[in-house]
Amino acid sequence: MRTLFLLIFLGVAGNISVPSHAKSKPRGGQNYYVDAQNGDDRADGKSEKTAWKSLSRTKEIQLNAGDSLLLRRNSSFNGLLEVSAEGVAGRPVVIGAYGTGRKPCIQAPDSSLYTVLVRNSDYLTLENLEVVNTGKQRMANRTGVKVLCEDYGVSHDIVLRALHIHDVNGSLIKQKGGGSGILIVNRGKDTPSTFDGLRVEDCIIRRCERNGIIWSGYSDREHWHPNTRTVIRKNLIEEVPGDGIVPIGCDGALIEYNLMRNCPGTLPHSEAAAGFWPWSCDNTVMQFNEVSDHKAPWDAQGFDSDYNCRNTTIQYNYSHDNDGGLVLICNSGTYHGAGNQGSAVQYNVSINDAIRPRATRSGIFSANIHIAGPCKNTLVQRNLLHVNPKTEPFIDRSIITSDSWDGYADSTVFRENVFFVPQESEIRLNRSTRNTFDGNYYLGNIKGRPEDPNGRNASDYYNQCISKDPSGFNSLSFLFDTVIIGDGSAVLKAVNRDTIHRFFEMMKEE
Repeated sequence: MRTLFLLIFLGVAGNISVPSHAKSKPRGGQNYYVDAQNGDDRADGKSEKTAWKSLSRTKEIQLNAGDSLLLRRNSSFNGLLEVSAEGVAGRPVVIGAYGTGRKPCIQAPDSSLYTVLVRNSDYLTLENLEVVNTGKQRMANRTGVKVLCEDYGVSHDIVLRALHIHDVNGSLIKQKGGGSGILIVNRGKDTPSTFDGLRVEDCIIRRCERNGIIWSGYSDREHWHPNTRTVIRKNLIEEVPGDGIVPIGCDGALIEYNLMRNCPGTLPHSEAAAGFWPWSCDNTVMQFNEVSDHKAPWDAQGFDSDYNCRNTTIQYNYSHDNDGGLVLICNSGTYHGAGNQGSAVQYNVSINDAIRPRATRSGIFSANIHIAGPCKNTLVQRNLLHVNPKTEPFIDRSIITSDSWDGYADSTVFRENVFFVPQESEIRLNRSTRNTFDGNYYLGNIKGRPEDPNGRNASDYYNQCISKDPSGFNSLSFLFDTVIIGDGSAVLKAVNRDTIHRFFEMMKEE
């Protein structure tokens, strides 16, 4: 009831007449206004009464520290918004909205690679806009908002906030360029260029093909220039068939309180995708997220620690109803980079994952925990995997599969996880080496169970927890908080840190 009240309140509050830039606009800057209904491109654009009419007029101004470019709400613009501006700390440039009503909408012309471009900027906030890029046919590399840092050096404190990006028809095929809601690009032939302090918060990304939020950055470890202080928080990604959030070339990225759901099964049979995962990154933390309904033909896990990554932490996340499992941890044995080292997967909850109803490109396969290739020093501890009965007899039912990607995993620790499986299941370690199992709960008929001197076959406490709802959805709801995300558009179920810690302590004490 409390969550419902908050949603109703936010819906009402969204119509209150408060200028969107009122809190963020610092003193001393110039406001520029654009009104698609009543504006005039012959005016000076410096007041609401002398607003410009078209986005093309904005190309003639240079935005400086403290300036704002504001589009009138309830307006629709056909064209491109291209911005390059340099604010300073405490006096950012703000691109946003004014007036009342729905967010101003920008629709790109046909065959446009982007609708909004933020290029080589510092201390800039882009907020409260609706962004559409629907062409007559799908086009590779099409995106809604592109943020580019090229031969610039360090771009500081770029913020994307409360954007509604939808209906971007890029390519469905990754190798052809794909497509996205938000594309973040850093590169430079003459000057290594990176983002420091980039944030994406409270955005909605809906019906964007192929991906939600994705980077194109420095991935080669011999020329690795990582983005720093990256935060992706409280975003809704919905009806997106491919990858949800994929940081590339980052150090210390934080991905938290994001929701991905209702992923359509429209990718071609050759395609792999998953929810949230880093590539060529160090020290990534993914926590308090929820991913469900992923239907990619290959992978389709909620979370992934991918290759060329070190010290990835996946914790306090909720994964459910995905064709793939909770998590993929992988490393290519032929790629000479950082490999996959030091991944930690802990305190996550998986309910009814690994339900793929059709064959992959390698046959029937949908492991709950999939470790592929020569990953090293992986820790999988205190995760709850609640596996429900198969809907079809041919569905794969492995709790753990450790298999080859030109090599096998080494030094993996599985500690105090709960594996609940009402039907016969299996653990497949194949030729992986130095696996340690310590104190796990094997609640069901699990073939291939490894040596685990402190392992348990039953739990009265867990049976009590799920007694009222064996599917786990309602009976395990006490493990979650509800968090409003996506600018008030959705409610996320986030694992409560303290509650899940108590849950595992109770499991040990019985």
